[in-house]
Amino acid sequence: MGIRFLNPITPGSRNRTVTDFSEITQSKPEKSLCVFKHRAKGRNNRGVITCRHRGGGHKRLYRQIDFRRDKIGMLATVLTIEYDPNRNARIALVRYEDGEKRYILQPRGLKVGDTVVSDINAPIAIGNALPLRNIPLGAEIHNVEFQPAAGGQIARAAGALVYVLAKDGNYVTVRLPSKEVRMISKNCWASIGQVGNIEAYSLNSGKAGRTRWLGIRPTVRGSVMNPNDHPHGGGEGRAPIGRSRPVTPWGKPALGQFTRKPKKYSTQFILRKRK
Repeated sequence: MGIRFLNPITPGSRNRTVTDFSEITQSKPEKSLCVFKHRAKGRNNRGVITCRHRGGGHKRLYRQIDFRRDKIGMLATVLTIEYDPNRNARIALVRYEDGEKRYILQPRGLKVGDTVVSDINAPIAIGNALPLRNIPLGAEIHNVEFQPAAGGQIARAAGALVYVLAKDGNYVTVRLPSKEVRMISKNCWASIGQVGNIEAYSLNSGKAGRTRWLGIRPTVRGSVMNPNDHPHGGGEGRAPIGRSRPVTPWGKPALGQFTRKPKKYSTQFILRKRK
């Protein structure tokens, strides 16, 4: 994995960086693991926009990723490393001993020909999956479950990793990518290693059109709107927002406001809040 710096032969290529895709070994996905998935584009069941700035973008096929890693005790061989348009991490196509093929997230350092396994007493090696209770302290993990047998939900983006800090009773203390420290059941499973493609956040789009290819529409500042469009709008020239603090288009506090429910049941498991 590396970064290519393009020569500024056009305005859109100035300061533009792209990945060199050196780790990609297969360009076409496994057809049996691809499905069409409707993209809501920020709209609800009535067609009303509930999440702004979404829409357009290139057509995609969804790759079915195995976040559960539930083929216990069966070795799997890595066949290919592939690009996934639905995430910034790479995915690895593995084939189990019984012939079944599945996609998994590619950890950093996993190569074609390597073997991975999901087992209660699996060795601590890149790509293997095992319960948190059997993972040593200080280990780097990803694809961590919140609830046992629910499938990995934590640390699935490129470069993400979770640290195992302590074990106490039925819970394991981990530090999440957001720097939050919390307890998770020792029966939850996780995969060893850091998610690959760690340079994904160092890329520079170079032009607005490249963002549109990803399905992201432009963001307009509220201060340049009219009063009927946004609470910040209106005024003559470059007017201030006219409020004590920035607000959303619906008048709610925008910056620095805690949105987590104070009586949420899982608050008892959080030892240190995210920064």
